[in-house]
Amino acid sequence: MTAHVTPSAPSGFAVKPVLVGERALLRPFSVEDTPRMIEILEDPEVVRFTFDPGTELTPELLRAWYGSRNAQDDRLDLAVTDRATGELVGEVVLNEWSPAERACSFRTLIAAAGRGRGLGTEATRLIVGHAFESLGLRRVSLEAYSTNHRALRVYRKVGFQVVGVRPRAQLREGVWNDETLMAVTADEWSVHRGRP
Repeated sequence: MTAHVTPSAPSGFAVKPVLVGERALLRPFSVEDTPRMIEILEDPEVVRFTFDPGTELTPELLRAWYGSRNAQDDRLDLAVTDRATGELVGEVVLNEWSPAERACSFRTLIAAAGRGRGLGTEATRLIVGHAFESLGLRRVSLEAYSTNHRALRVYRKVGFQVVGVRPRAQLREGVWNDETLMAVTADEWSVHRGRP
């Protein structure tokens, strides 16, 4: 009998793949992506749903951040591009690896130029599929503001299930927002492949 060895995520995260869909292409970041990512990170919707109030992102900080993504072996950050044009429209990230659980967290952000065209949905399917099918993870989870209806719709569309709510988790613009906690497991993914 041959033992089945599941690849560990940190070594799997060290490999920065190119993942190709019909509309979206996910690729490793380069420092040359920084000017476009600065534009994306100034998008009001991205700011509202991604950063804590008062977060200051300088060009120097972002250049160092995006220039170092490929050297990280404990997370996978990939640029989301429009396959037809090559335009960079956002990012997808697998992080917070838990070896004992063979699980990680997922997050994404998509700029206005990439919204409403299926790029975010396909990018999510590609990276979550990679987590299960290539890295051998057992669970991928996420947290999203309960008011981020566009993102929650995408996550449900690719098979994430609500597993809880963290009430009044964040004060934004004078209003307390709940956080929705979602997850999808490898067993679920093996049935629907991101199309429940």
